[in-house]
Amino acid sequence: MKIAHIITRMIIGGAQENTLLSCMGQVRDGHEVILITGPTTGPEGKLLEKHDTTGLKIIEVEDLIRSINPLKDLRCYFVLRQIIKEEKFDVVHTHASKAGIIGRAAAWKEKVPAVIHTVHGPPFHRYEKAWKNRLYIESEKFAAKRCHQLLCVADAMTDQYVEAGVAPREKFKTVHSGMNLEPYTDEKDPSGVRKVVREELNLDEDAVVVVKVARLFELKGHDFLIDAAEEVCKSHPKLYFVLVGDGLLREEIEADLKKRGLSDRFRFTGLVPPTEVPRYVLASDILCHLSLREGLPRAVVQGLAAAKPAIAFNLDGAPEVVKNEQTGYLCRAENLEDVKVALSTLCESSEKRREMGASGCKLVKKLFSTDRMVERLEEEYKILLKNGSK
Repeated sequence: MKIAHIITRMIIGGAQENTLLSCMGQVRDGHEVILITGPTTGPEGKLLEKHDTTGLKIIEVEDLIRSINPLKDLRCYFVLRQIIKEEKFDVVHTHASKAGIIGRAAAWKEKVPAVIHTVHGPPFHRYEKAWKNRLYIESEKFAAKRCHQLLCVADAMTDQYVEAGVAPREKFKTVHSGMNLEPYTDEKDPSGVRKVVREELNLDEDAVVVVKVARLFELKGHDFLIDAAEEVCKSHPKLYFVLVGDGLLREEIEADLKKRGLSDRFRFTGLVPPTEVPRYVLASDILCHLSLREGLPRAVVQGLAAAKPAIAFNLDGAPEVVKNEQTGYLCRAENLEDVKVALSTLCESSEKRREMGASGCKLVKKLFSTDRMVERLEEEYKILLKNGSK
């Protein structure tokens, strides 16, 4: 098959990792794959620089950008149509909202046999302005009519799209994100990663370390973590936090920690390459992910793969991996008391941490295999092509 994947930008992020793993898996399976993307800008880092992309053709479209720009968006639409027309793809698979809308419209116009879009997370959400949500929903409705299949990385995405009236439920299927979990599954730590990383971060071996892997941006939940930490640290002198990632809010967060007298309890790694993230997760005891807007929280899956119990809000795809009191604690959204109780409970019981971590590891290894994701995508492509994408 000749396959195109279209995504707005290839920053270091969950949707981008999903897309790249899909591309490279399909290349290994003998398909001709082209990745079409816009310029990679922003403080998150460039994913393609960190990975071997041998065999993958990459086309950068200058006008494919994240922000709304009618002139650039129109130019992008015609550029995509021209590429699709020249390449004669069997499948065009779009990702992310902007690329998904323009890419589906272009592929549909060029009568591509199979047009598919993956929902990594809804662009509309409770924290967005009402007029923007309406614009996003109407745009998604428009694009949903211009593809043959909608795939979601979690069942929760389907529920949200159906409730918003984007498309009927029968147009959706769930294909869980494949992830390279091998670097996280060093449960017994024979290489001594835990000891080395803790020495680097000036953390004692007997410290209880909570890791959070997320960009330092709004809605990622750092404020809830800090609020909870201020209270819980009073009764747990060995509790420390490691924030993996960087972003626009770093200075603000550091100032807030200093004001609260918590600077000595937090460590910042800054922006680290994806290959380095597992080190910090393996060196921790608990993973805390309090994002208010997430599709399928990849950081939670990776933490569970490392046999770390997870704390997350009961939002979006989190309940599909955080089974309350089995693989971690699922807290009511924005409920600080729940977070404090979860942190305290796990901090006090190494036995609970071991039991929940082991259960979580078993669960995610079964659900989030990269090979399984690539197989499922090929199954869906073949069904659409066989049926003439009716």
